[in-house]
This record gives sequence, structure tokens and C-alpha cells, in this order.
Amino acid sequence: MDRIDHIFCTLSQRMSNLSHPGRAMPAPESLTSLIDKVNAAKRRYQPGMGR
Repeated sequence: MDRIDHIFCTLSQRMSNLSHPGRAMPAPESLTSLIDKVNAAKRRYQPGMGR
């Protein structure tokens, strides 16, 4: 392996091991919370309901 190939391979490995700054995974919402949001949206769009 040439010197440049070795350097490129090492750099690629280091880059793949880095974490992505500012892109933290959000905590998953509970199923109950999601169901509550859907039910609230349904209530807002029922006929006769004020917006």
C-alpha cells in the first residue's frame, strides 16, 4: 500500500468514527403521547368545532 493510500484509509476510518455534532437523536415519544396527539388533532377537525 502506498503512503497516500494508507493516509487516506486512516483518515476515512477516523471520519466514519466521528459523531455528527448537533444531530443528537431525540428521545422516542411514548405510544400514549402519540395517541393523545392524534386524538387531539381529530377533535380539532370535527365538524362544528371552532378553530
